Amino acid sequence: MPPAFAVPDDTTLPLHLIGQDDLTAWTADQPSSVAAWVGASGFTAALGQALLVPGETGAPLMALAGFGTAETRSRARFHLAAAAAKLPKGSYAVASGLPADQAEVEVLGWLLAGYRFTRYKSAKPMGARLVAPEGLDTARLLALAEGEYLTRDLINTPASDMGPPDLEQAARDLAAKHGARIEVITGEALLERNFPMVHTVGRAADRAPRLIDMTWGETGPHITLVGKGVCFDTGGLNLKPGESMGLMKKDMGGAANVLGLAHMLMATGVALRLRVLIPAVENAVSGNAFRPGDILTSRKGLTVEINNTDAEGRLVLADALAYAQEADPDLIVSMATLTGAARVAVGPDLAPYYSDDAGFCADFEAAALAQADPVWRMPFHTPYEAMIEPAIADLDNAPKGGFAGSITAALFLRRFVGTSPYVHFDIYGWQPADAPARPKGGVGQATRALYAMLGDKAQS
Repeated sequence: MPPAFAVPDDTTLPLHLIGQDDLTAWTADQPSSVAAWVGASGFTAALGQALLVPGETGAPLMALAGFGTAETRSRARFHLAAAAAKLPKGSYAVASGLPADQAEVEVLGWLLAGYRFTRYKSAKPMGARLVAPEGLDTARLLALAEGEYLTRDLINTPASDMGPPDLEQAARDLAAKHGARIEVITGEALLERNFPMVHTVGRAADRAPRLIDMTWGETGPHITLVGKGVCFDTGGLNLKPGESMGLMKKDMGGAANVLGLAHMLMATGVALRLRVLIPAVENAVSGNAFRPGDILTSRKGLTVEINNTDAEGRLVLADALAYAQEADPDLIVSMATLTGAARVAVGPDLAPYYSDDAGFCADFEAAALAQADPVWRMPFHTPYEAMIEPAIADLDNAPKGGFAGSITAALFLRRFVGTSPYVHFDIYGWQPADAPARPKGGVGQATRALYAMLGDKAQS
């Protein structure tokens, strides 16, 4: 759970955010003792700097946080969080320097900076607590932070404790918390209910594959979130090399993201008819593993030639997307840690997404910018359709040649969606190095932007 906001009392310190261009003017307005301390301490107001200023008795009088320059702020996110992590234990109330149009994101960054993954090892909590600035919806901010914490916890948990049954339990816990309905189809029942590719990908593992189906809400737009839940990906018979397998506990990052987003939406009571579909499997190796060269028949009836068993995520998503379309929702969103090609194209920080709706993209990217949740639009480039059409089946799960891997995967998925508007995210789900409000490890991507976008859609 994220840290609660502090209640102001006599020990609360005023916190001043100071830009580098404003430091001279700010110190000129302070008592000489304060100006002397700031100068002697080497505080330049560089982004992320933090400083306690003592009073006449030696006790802290105030705290300063460096806000850098417009240029340094443009190259970073969560500017206040960078300083918050360096402040000593105590409660702080922003007294000056926080732009009103950035207050929500900066306060959220403070909450996100408090994340610690402590399931297997204790960690020192962040000592600095913030008094919520006036005018902010603190319940909403806490819900956003809780959703992000959930996503991070799920991704960070290794596959030994986050297999398909554990992911199911996480979904059940979330459903119980918010009064949602949930159905889970497991093992051989997947064949009986016509989810053949979910079953095929997961059948080699000791822990049975399953489809998790959670629904919530009675009014508003019908939104279906589909999250890839490959709890560990060995690559199957096309076995990954060891260095490529090390992070495969995060291959259920799409599922973790949609569950975190679902919490945000349900906790704040957004008027939606929400559905979450998660095909939860392990791509394992055993005598009954599916093979290169196999032809699979999907729920939709399209046949798929398997040219690489390590391109399994699109297979389980395909059955789930076909199932989602059968209810004709107003919008289908898929989120998946799907291709290495997306990482090569945009790196780990941007969430690449695919949509044919220019109006949606404009509104969505405005929401992403406001939420400090960066995204990048990628093309459903129709001329590449021929690349996913092999000789002896309708579709190829791994086109040869290595070109446009993320695009061809998105085109493959689009074949399983009918008339409903569709948005696909090929996310990374992992922060490779510590950054303000984003410690190394599992991370949510595009969820806050989607939350803002879907909230606006529900109100329109």
